[in-house]
Amino acid sequence: MLLGPTASGKTAAALAIAERLPVEIVSVDSALVYRGLDIGTAKPSAAERQRVAHHLIDLIEPTDSYSAARFVADADAAIAAIRARGRQPLLVGGTMLYAKAFAEGLHALPQADPAVRRRLEEEAAQLGWPALHARLARLDPASAARLEPGDSQRIQRALEVVELSGRPLSEWLADTRCAADTRPPVSIIALEPSSRTDLHARIATRFEAMLAAGFVDEVRRLRARGDLHTNLPSMRCVGYRQLWQWFEAGAPDGPAWQAAVAAGISATRQLAKRQLTWLRAMPQRQVVDCLAPDAVARVLALIGR
Repeated sequence: MLLGPTASGKTAAALAIAERLPVEIVSVDSALVYRGLDIGTAKPSAAERQRVAHHLIDLIEPTDSYSAARFVADADAAIAAIRARGRQPLLVGGTMLYAKAFAEGLHALPQADPAVRRRLEEEAAQLGWPALHARLARLDPASAARLEPGDSQRIQRALEVVELSGRPLSEWLADTRCAADTRPPVSIIALEPSSRTDLHARIATRFEAMLAAGFVDEVRRLRARGDLHTNLPSMRCVGYRQLWQWFEAGAPDGPAWQAAVAAGISATRQLAKRQLTWLRAMPQRQVVDCLAPDAVARVLALIGR
């Protein structure tokens, strides 16, 4: 499994591996499952997908939801099919919850309750997500400590679990007895930056490149569908939410546009911070400095190629 924060060079490393080994790539990315979210998710290009087969991309409409449980089931099915063709699966991505669920097994968490979720969304609309984050800090300090006050999707889930089970999410996740299945050890290579500042520079450069590639038009098309809104998980993806809010403000130029771009870059940096926090809790990983000029060569050396 090849993991790393956003802008760490996972795609380049995965394609280099695919040039040397008979692998097919299984995406470990909660944003790539959505059809129509292409530029802002840095989805592999058509040319890259022709070079090597990719799986778990473009699975669902952005009106739908996806989960770690479904990811594990879909990944298992994809891996079985890849091996049946005499090839090897290479799991690549940055959604660490999915990676952890695959590597360690799923926990028997309470299932989502639409009524509870709707009520939490209504409360957030009145009070703001930071207020619900403060509530979570009282009920589940460990979960609140690893979440940003604006991380609405995860705050909502953590509060939902406490409400439905009377038990903090952090306790559920810490209790290995709750795992529904176990797997053989999974080899993990982690692309991590030796300099957070340099990774931030990469993130800003990539966000600007997405804008130049038509990210604004992509969000405009999604808004024009008429069936999407910012409470959907798909529209909470970094970059999409910030541009959507800019459109809602009338798409003004000047300082408002610069503020929207800055907000998108900042949200992406916060995502990278969370991804690195998850990674550093995986002691079995082998770390490669993603900023090193020979990062891809180091990855290849770890896998013996």
